[in-house]
Amino acid sequence: MGVYTIIYMFNFWKNEDLDFVAIGDIVLDDFIKIDEAAIKGDENNPLLCVSFGDKVPYESSTVIPAVGNSPNASVAASRLGLKSALITNIGNDKRGEDCIESLKKDGVITDYITTHKNEKTNYHYVLSHKADRTILVNHTKYDYKLPEFGKPKWIYLSSLAENSLPFHKEIYNYLEKNPEIKLAFQPGTFQMELGYEKLKDIYQKSELFFCNKQEAERILTPLGHTFNNGDIKELLKLMRDLGPRIVVITDGPKGAYVYDGKDIWHINMYPDPKPPVDRTGAGDSFSSTFTVALAQGKSIKEALMWGPINSMSVVQYLGAQKGLLTKEKLEEYLKNAPNSYKPTKLA
Repeated sequence: MGVYTIIYMFNFWKNEDLDFVAIGDIVLDDFIKIDEAAIKGDENNPLLCVSFGDKVPYESSTVIPAVGNSPNASVAASRLGLKSALITNIGNDKRGEDCIESLKKDGVITDYITTHKNEKTNYHYVLSHKADRTILVNHTKYDYKLPEFGKPKWIYLSSLAENSLPFHKEIYNYLEKNPEIKLAFQPGTFQMELGYEKLKDIYQKSELFFCNKQEAERILTPLGHTFNNGDIKELLKLMRDLGPRIVVITDGPKGAYVYDGKDIWHINMYPDPKPPVDRTGAGDSFSSTFTVALAQGKSIKEALMWGPINSMSVVQYLGAQKGLLTKEKLEEYLKNAPNSYKPTKLA
């Protein structure tokens, strides 16, 4: 047996063995903590305000590599016991190297990360005020290509830049050829801006779809829908009409809701052991953990109980990944959950 045959067989086995492949942009988050700010407006449209033209003091700056919706999901899946890989793009720079190093420490397979010689790795500024944040984003417009990565059990698709429409077509064609692979879709900012019609194929291929209540309204409004005081049952059913088999909508402190075409379930947040430090990544941890639970054979009700636990843990730390739990630790929280922490059937 020749060397190239051995290498090929190794890669084949490695690819075929993947449980979870996340696809989406990677970024370094620079958390700039500012206390000299005020929150104005109302609860539906809060505004972070600083005095224009002033020198605004900040308390600290902390750079966290290898984050973003999909990288966060790949780390969550790895810590929960799945063989997890990430498909993303970086620049040929120190920032990109730091991202790869961070992912490897968490056991994420980095073989499918593409390095672009003449581009920079994404870098975002996070204006952190108390437990909330405002993120200044700038996605590099990479030349997106889908690498050869075998046939994982699940693909988790999330945030990509606004020039990524042809890449979504490539992902759809791959899923068409491999219908046994399940897709979880958590659209990012630019994917929502592209609109439903341009990403219709992706919506309709989705086994799982995640968004929050405001994002659901943002997606549905351009399609001519109006809402009865933001009724969550209506939003779930309208979102499912767009194609996904299972729709999950989160609503901040009110918890999360799931609809599979038959039943609607709700669960409250898992109780915080202490006030949140930073809410960055709470949605990512919920969505990825819910997906991992299904990938490990759990029911929808069980997955709905898993998700909020990881979200609770994540918000106790700065950044989106430090608080992500192992399966053993998550199950410990689940075992010690209050009796009131259980899914409720709404319809």
